[in-house]
Amino acid sequence: MKFEFFKNTMEQNHIRNFCIIAHIDHGKSTLADRLLQLTGTVAERDLQAQVLDDMELERERGITIKSHAIQMDYVYKGEKYVLNLIDTPGHVDFSYEVSRSIAACEGALLIVDATQGVQAQTISNLYLAIEHNLEIIPVINKCDLQNAMPEEVKDQIVDLIGCKREDVIEASGKTGQGVAEILERIVNVVPPPTGNPNAPLQALIFDSVFNSFRGIIAYFKIVNGEIKTGDFVKFVNTGKEYNADEIGVLRLDREPRQVLKTGDVGYIISGIKTSREVKVGDTITHVNNPCEQAIAGFEDVKPMVFAGVYPVVADEYEDLRASLEKLQLNDASLTFTPESSLALGFGFRCGFLGLLHMEIVQERLDREFNMDVITTVPNVSFLCYTKKGDVVEVHNPSGLPAINLIDYIEEPYINAQVITKADYIGGIMKLCIEKRGVLKNQIYVAGDRVELTFDMPLSEIVFDFYDKLKSISKGYASFDYHQTGFKRATLVKLDILLNGEQVDALSSLIHSDHAYDLGRRMCEKLKDLIPRQQFDVAIQAAIGAKIIARETVKAVRKDVTAKCYGGDVSRKRKLLEKQKEGKKRMRQIGTVEVPQKAFLAVLKLDS
Repeated sequence: MKFEFFKNTMEQNHIRNFCIIAHIDHGKSTLADRLLQLTGTVAERDLQAQVLDDMELERERGITIKSHAIQMDYVYKGEKYVLNLIDTPGHVDFSYEVSRSIAACEGALLIVDATQGVQAQTISNLYLAIEHNLEIIPVINKCDLQNAMPEEVKDQIVDLIGCKREDVIEASGKTGQGVAEILERIVNVVPPPTGNPNAPLQALIFDSVFNSFRGIIAYFKIVNGEIKTGDFVKFVNTGKEYNADEIGVLRLDREPRQVLKTGDVGYIISGIKTSREVKVGDTITHVNNPCEQAIAGFEDVKPMVFAGVYPVVADEYEDLRASLEKLQLNDASLTFTPESSLALGFGFRCGFLGLLHMEIVQERLDREFNMDVITTVPNVSFLCYTKKGDVVEVHNPSGLPAINLIDYIEEPYINAQVITKADYIGGIMKLCIEKRGVLKNQIYVAGDRVELTFDMPLSEIVFDFYDKLKSISKGYASFDYHQTGFKRATLVKLDILLNGEQVDALSSLIHSDHAYDLGRRMCEKLKDLIPRQQFDVAIQAAIGAKIIARETVKAVRKDVTAKCYGGDVSRKRKLLEKQKEGKKRMRQIGTVEVPQKAFLAVLKLDS
């Protein structure tokens, strides 16, 4: 027994679990490709750019959306080590993916672009890693580029994490420079996983995916104990029991194994068909010898942006629910609840971490599940205090109580961090102040790089803030934020009416100072987007009963007087009056078709 324990411990000492964290577009996926190539995990014939980004959307956009786990074998000083790499996204909208990946690791590669230096999301992801006591290995990537500034970036990294200058590895994902040194540093610096191989099984689920043939596949990291193929296991939070039909490790494809031990990262297939039975952050243990307590899972993520998602064909409501449930398995930060709309019928109120997250979910519903959906104008959640003293959480303008019952409304505020070059401070400050931001802090990080901290309403960054920030800073500014709480605000409900009928999908809650401007611009935009009908279409923006803007889409008219080429004018007048009566009758029974792009028009008002 003692020998067996020693043997297990030796195997455990040769495991290294690490993730890659960085700002978006700093070369994480390219560097991961070189690590896989050098360790021989991927054969030369299978090698392609962004090997781990297996989603079509990721390859198209050149960004990582999902975290990806893969196991590599590495021989160092004659001994074989097992390296479990988890490549993580860099965009702020996918920070929940990063936090889950970090929980399954003992170390992290901090990648910084040699041409751009430390960015906002670099700092945010670094703090996540430090909170989990991960060993940080700093790496400067893209050192082969002509405009690289390795010495300046080293200064920034030293200031940020307090390491020695010689600890920072200079590398290039394109040429392979420094990749061997990174692998050696991982083996020497990242600690092996701690845990008792002889304790009852405790495994943390950090991700899951739906397979139409095998059911739900859960990805886990074993914290204590071991699991064998055929074991009778229990998911602690859901209380469900299953047979481990297949377990294995995550290489380029899933590879089955007979046994997985403490510290291993792998997958389990047990024929689960219902998505509600697998929860990210749950603990797997044996039924006969259960662990005393579950592992502390992940905090439930708080959505920042809400939007209604409705099927274009009303009969596809249940299909949309099934699709969202399957998508939620693979994207735990997506939340949804049923709702109905007068204009769009039955659908779901979905919560997203940001606008890019919302766009990606919509794209994935279309591509992976063949669902044709309409997405309403995105908004944030508000707290509405009534005169009776009740508090109503409002995710949708249609859920707002009658105006005579409202005492006051509070809106969510964020702490926004912008890191930029000193040249662009004036334009960025002007933008943030226009968005009702208050400057809290201004720090020169290194050289000509400045970190600006603003206190801002979340609703102001939902629409076009990020695009404007990138335009003003010529792409150099980086942006990160976290919610700080709620503050009292003067908000009004802006309604859009088509021929006097309210389109609740286009309603929005907005600060009273911006309501008139937004209402006018929305009417102008909708006039361009709504196709001409056989009758005049009146587009109006209203606050309560007060109309604040109006545009008219003129009717398509047939020239009924074309055949009158002479005679008395009364003949023409008779034909025109007949046409007028027909148009009036048509308007009473006609409906206005609102195209899908009109629902997102509010996002593109400046384009």
